[in-house]
Amino acid sequence: MIEISDTAPDVDVHPGEYARLLGYPRGWVLGERARELADGARDWYARHGHPWVYARQAGGLRIGDDTIVIDGVAFRSTRLRNTLHAAGAHSAILVAASAGPELEQEAQVRWREEKPDEYFFLEMYGSAVVEHLVMMTGARLCAWADADGSAVLPHYSPGYPEWTIEEQPSLLELIGRARRGAIPLELLESGMLRPKKSLLAVFGVTRHTDRVRRLTDLSPCENCSFVACQYRRSPYRRAHHASDPEVAAMTGDAAGEAAPLEQDASYSVSLKALQRWSEERLSIATRTDGTVDAVFRYEGTTCTNTGRPLQFHYHVTLGPRDEGYPIREQSCGPAPGDEGHTSMCRYITHREQLMTSIDRERPLNGQPLDDVVRWTRPASPAGCYCEPESRRHKWGLVLETIHYTLARQPDRPGSPAGLGTGRS
Repeated sequence: MIEISDTAPDVDVHPGEYARLLGYPRGWVLGERARELADGARDWYARHGHPWVYARQAGGLRIGDDTIVIDGVAFRSTRLRNTLHAAGAHSAILVAASAGPELEQEAQVRWREEKPDEYFFLEMYGSAVVEHLVMMTGARLCAWADADGSAVLPHYSPGYPEWTIEEQPSLLELIGRARRGAIPLELLESGMLRPKKSLLAVFGVTRHTDRVRRLTDLSPCENCSFVACQYRRSPYRRAHHASDPEVAAMTGDAAGEAAPLEQDASYSVSLKALQRWSEERLSIATRTDGTVDAVFRYEGTTCTNTGRPLQFHYHVTLGPRDEGYPIREQSCGPAPGDEGHTSMCRYITHREQLMTSIDRERPLNGQPLDDVVRWTRPASPAGCYCEPESRRHKWGLVLETIHYTLARQPDRPGSPAGLGTGRS
């Protein structure tokens, strides 16, 4: 049994990971002002932040037909259940990690001082810290599992797709059962955590290491940026090999051949609109390994407060064309310097809940891009982000624009335009 309680973990956030969370594409070089803000957030946290991590191995794991039962507590997450089942998991590690309350408090001070740039860079650094803590905890668990002849699976958390946030209280109570002293996290009525830069997670453990090696969807390595890890089983963000029959089956391409996008797709909006958005709002870049980075700039208005303009950036990373462009990474957040989103009615009344929901929503993640043309979702053209239906509607438009563009111009070059840091 393994237990980790670290109240002073080392925090060394990789600059590339921080830049990704800030909304910049891969390889982007920060300008002078952005570098000043990024360094300022990092330096402030190094002096004042108090991160911590707690992890323990569960005493029992049972995988049912539609639930998983950990130490007698049942959870309903189809994706986590399927991952554990596919890997033949025999155990689970329960993890709580937090960047601490100090950064959140300081970010609010910067906001009240009308310094939105400083606020935004601190907020995103907090997110980067939590990702780093979970990554390094995963590395420690990999070392422990390797010595035991086992392998650790990707972590999963309440609030992710196919795991309702309503089960967060049960997971928090379960994690803290064996700990001396309460876990320093507060649960809000919404299920969100305070401090908000915190995360609860479950890592599966399996002795069937051959499955992890053959199917990278069962390995945390591809999404782990700890490149120095000696227990790495696959490269960071490695493209799948289409010649692998099991991977080809997972992408719906049993012959291992290219899986081009549907050319005559039926979109939810007119082709004229998609063409205009493709030219004016979308930037696409293809990496040497065939993966695709896309940035979409959304411009809308709030539904109240005299219709204040707002701007959000969508970042999407797709696998190579010969895999059917599987959706690997997604993020959405206010454009650097945007202030209009703060006038949304739901932001004013439930700011933490709204922004956490926007940050965590990743519709169709892991699925081929072609699935967007068959995705049934409500039509909700409201310009704001207050309701889930409105956010899904916007994600659909973004993914349809990317689909439209790649189906017609698969190798279109481009670099994101209009991505500034906002006013200083």
